Amino acid sequence: MVTNGGNRLFYGDNLKVLRRYVRDETVDLVYLDPPFKSNADYNVLFAQHGQKAAAQIKAFGDTWEWNEESAASYEETVEQGGDVANALRAFRTLLGTSDMLAYLSMMAPRLVELQRVLKPTGSLYLHCDATASHYLKLLLDAAFGPRNYRNEIIWHYAKFQMRAMRKYVKNTDRLLFYCKDESSGYTFNPQTVKLEKPKRYLRKHWSAELGRIVNFKDEYGHTVMDEYTDQRVDDVWDIPYIAAPSKERLGYPTQKPVTLLKRVIEASSKPGDLVLDPFCGCGTTIDAAQALGRHWVGIDITHLATGLIKHRLIGGYGPEIAATFMVTGEPETAEDAAELARDDPWQFQAWALGLVGARPLGETKKGGDKGIDGRLFFHEVSGGPSKEIVISVKSGHLVPAFVRDLRGVIDRDEAALGVLISFEKPGRGIQAEAASAGFYDSAQGRFPRIQLRTIAELLSGHRIAYPVTVEPPQTLWPLEMIPTGPRQEHKRGRQASKVAVQLPLVPTEHQAVRQIRDDYMRRVAEPTAAEGSPAHKPQAPPVSEDR
Repeated sequence: MVTNGGNRLFYGDNLKVLRRYVRDETVDLVYLDPPFKSNADYNVLFAQHGQKAAAQIKAFGDTWEWNEESAASYEETVEQGGDVANALRAFRTLLGTSDMLAYLSMMAPRLVELQRVLKPTGSLYLHCDATASHYLKLLLDAAFGPRNYRNEIIWHYAKFQMRAMRKYVKNTDRLLFYCKDESSGYTFNPQTVKLEKPKRYLRKHWSAELGRIVNFKDEYGHTVMDEYTDQRVDDVWDIPYIAAPSKERLGYPTQKPVTLLKRVIEASSKPGDLVLDPFCGCGTTIDAAQALGRHWVGIDITHLATGLIKHRLIGGYGPEIAATFMVTGEPETAEDAAELARDDPWQFQAWALGLVGARPLGETKKGGDKGIDGRLFFHEVSGGPSKEIVISVKSGHLVPAFVRDLRGVIDRDEAALGVLISFEKPGRGIQAEAASAGFYDSAQGRFPRIQLRTIAELLSGHRIAYPVTVEPPQTLWPLEMIPTGPRQEHKRGRQASKVAVQLPLVPTEHQAVRQIRDDYMRRVAEPTAAEGSPAHKPQAPPVSEDR
């Protein structure tokens, strides 16, 4: 159960996670940037649809459309009554069964839960664009009360301009700022920005004699000027968008600049407060909260997002940070992974790639795709050229042709190494095929050019063998070093436990984490080619009920 005092990362539906794990009035600040079809044709958002089956959710995809799931969410919220139900009924009269209504129907119960978990002194920032901001404000008024509305903040940024457009260029987003209770002394720390040049202003004061405001004069009758080197931040924020060549850019389409999130967190929380992001994506909120000394909770429904966040934290703060947060909802055993593969092959693929610190190849289609599924990059020397590892994930029966295909991709792309990840343990013929590919020679020794790893081996801590950089590259640290919490979500089709296990938010340092850190420091001092040998495999993280 989440309480204020630690860090937690959840894989799963944020509505279910909020209802099951987050207690009433435990969160100091909520920031959410829910995905929406902001790039779709405006008319498409208001087209009426029939009762279609809900599409599987995948990373980078728009998740809101009018279907059985959104219709059920609408009915559930309306049946509960109250201001939120009244708002949804009005929206249906206005919008019909459109994708916009689906979006609002799915957001309504989540906003109700977020209002519940906020402390009386807490605040919420909802990030959106002009397509839906006016509808969301009415929904927030219903959930939080109109008197708790604070600001509509305009985030202004400069992007490439399409000269042929027959409308004004869109270079803004909105942040709707609400407090939980305006009478409770909610946290707010005014922010200032440094001025490029100092500004001078006439000092003013109230003249009781004249009954109006006049210029202030000193004892000699001279008008007094005040000089300012900074000014208070208002409700228009000029913060640059993340440019393509930026080191901050992670390739996640909805990524927001960390400067934006730091301003939100600094303005509406204090060090040690708990920050919650229920649509945490690539983890910018979490990164900003960690840097500013806040506790955090992140929730996302894609394994790609949760894997990227773990990657980002370890790349930015070092492997020791793995002992300061817990992950709930990910597969813990090969059996759990097999269930995920049956339920959602694309999510399984993203999760399996995350085990070795790799990224999927964009919007990979579900089902029997051929070729490689992900890539991992490394540097033999810090700041040197990038070397590539290509990775193929197979959940079915293995045949030698898979290894031959992988070898062909290595040769074609001039990659350094290739890895085949599978459930099934490779037979002798497949092992021989992999061995025939030879070795990759580096200053740190020789590494098998094609490596075979099973899901069971990766879960037990067996890593890919490749040259390690003295300075680990950001967001490219292998993820198998990360201990995860015991699986809490009951398996589909099975009866849920009557008593939910209460988990502490901050786990104690695990033996595996200490071992990995010591192993890393040893490799920095004495680089060796034995990285992937059995003698250097870390022990599997202990799993116990008290984690």
